[in-house]
Amino acid sequence: MKPTPEPTAPGQESVWSFPRPAIARETGAHIVIEHRGRRIVDSRRTIRTLETSHPPSYYVPREDIEPAALRRTQGSSFCEWKGAAVYWDVVTDGIVLERVGWSYPSPTPSFAILKDRVAFYAGPFDRCSVDGQTVTPQAGAFYGGWITDGYAGPFKGGPGSAGW
Repeated sequence: MKPTPEPTAPGQESVWSFPRPAIARETGAHIVIEHRGRRIVDSRRTIRTLETSHPPSYYVPREDIEPAALRRTQGSSFCEWKGAAVYWDVVTDGIVLERVGWSYPSPTPSFAILKDRVAFYAGPFDRCSVDGQTVTPQAGAFYGGWITDGYAGPFKGGPGSAGW
């Protein structure tokens, strides 16, 4: 059953107006990820992916990620639009956050803009923010969207949304 989109407030975008198939677009959003008192990511050179019913995922250039924090890990997955994904651990103060980031080393032509960029799940970190607003992670074990007040749902990932 398709859900009923929530009304949008002034300044909001509805995730139900996002396209399918997904797209990737440059955004001037300031993305910050903090964990254990350290700033892991600080970027204003971000790309967001937009897909119907999903809050955006934000991709940051590798240069804007603390170099010692990022470690390639095993495993991969495949997106029908973006191509083959690889996964990243984040290591800080000897603590390993496993498979909290992903990237597309050889994205499909439509998503070439994502090359050399990494996206992160918000949930494992102490704080993730978009333009200073703390993010709520998208529900669901696989989804990596970042929810802020700028987006109206409902959002895919929660109970009962598998068929959306």
